[in-house]
Amino acid sequence: MISVENIYVGIATALGREQSLTLFENGVVKVERIVSHSYQSPMDFWYDQPESEWVVVLRGEATLEFEGGAIVEMREGDHVMIPSHVKHRVHRTGEQTVWLAVHVKQTND
Repeated sequence: MISVENIYVGIATALGREQSLTLFENGVVKVERIVSHSYQSPMDFWYDQPESEWVVVLRGEATLEFEGGAIVEMREGDHVMIPSHVKHRVHRTGEQTVWLAVHVKQTND
């Protein structure tokens, strides 16, 4: 049976500064909704992920910082592809920012 769900359901009850919810996952791809509330990664923390990540801001705004000092401003509808092992962090988000992140694992076909 096919069911329709809404990506915004449950956001009002999201607790903490950042909350993620896996929407779909298999051996190759993971899709998650992330809700950030005026969030900032710790100053000494960098994401260094083995998989590539495509991320879009659905609501709100955010700034990503990449190792080496590059800053990327994102508003609603903006999306970016972050290759695997490119170190990055959340510089800041708006009061309520809703992201959709798609993590794609490398395959050896």
